[in-house]
Amino acid sequence: MKILWVGDIVGSPGRRMFAQVAKELKGSNQVAAIIANGENAAAGNGITEPLAQELISAGADVVTLGDHVWGQKGSEQVVASMKRVVRPANLPPGCPGVGVVTIQTATFGPITVMPFLGRVFMQPVDCPFLTADAILEKLSGCAGPIFAEIHAEATSEKIAFGRYLDGRVCAVAGTHTHVPTNDCQILPNGTAYITDLGMTGPIDSVIGREVPPVIKKFKTGMPKKFDVGAGPAILQGVIIDVDRTTKKALSITPYIRRESEPGRLA
Repeated sequence: MKILWVGDIVGSPGRRMFAQVAKELKGSNQVAAIIANGENAAAGNGITEPLAQELISAGADVVTLGDHVWGQKGSEQVVASMKRVVRPANLPPGCPGVGVVTIQTATFGPITVMPFLGRVFMQPVDCPFLTADAILEKLSGCAGPIFAEIHAEATSEKIAFGRYLDGRVCAVAGTHTHVPTNDCQILPNGTAYITDLGMTGPIDSVIGREVPPVIKKFKTGMPKKFDVGAGPAILQGVIIDVDRTTKKALSITPYIRRESEPGRLA
């Protein structure tokens, strides 16, 4: 079984690009399921119910969220009511929604997805390591492969998290920095790992945002509005091949697609 895991979808260019690729890969049965980070889907900040439904209708089996989980008005209703939209598992107790979800794939059976927020250079949340321990204890005997996402700034924290879960989950992938890392690997105890999946959004941008305002902010320090960039988009992520018998990862491979122009895959 092959799983496509997609980096942060940014704004309408990212959603457009995701829909094209998801339709192609699922339509030709090249992947059994798609996990997509959608926390930047709404103009780069959070997600709304219509946009979450758009991603699911396009082919996302699970939509994960990150530090912009509450970025849009009504976000709490989205995560509370949509079973395939999963917020970070280590948010404080009392937050709406769930931090782990198990879904049935059409051809493979169940897969479980659980995203976490990092703590280094980010807002205070519960410990992702200890939260993962508690979830995995409850999932003991889970029939399908488990995919853990770590949405974090620091590469050291992501790597440590991957090593901590090595052998306990099928795969660990980092998100948030919007730049794919060149470290796809199978860790010593069999877990597939990458430090950051990258971004699905406009190519001509600074991590998804228009270039001139970002440069001006760096030069002057003055606050600027960062709109999502325009033009052709890129999709970045990985494809993980999972053994149907052992539920362990056989391989993890970078997957990158580009548009030659908006709406047309290169």
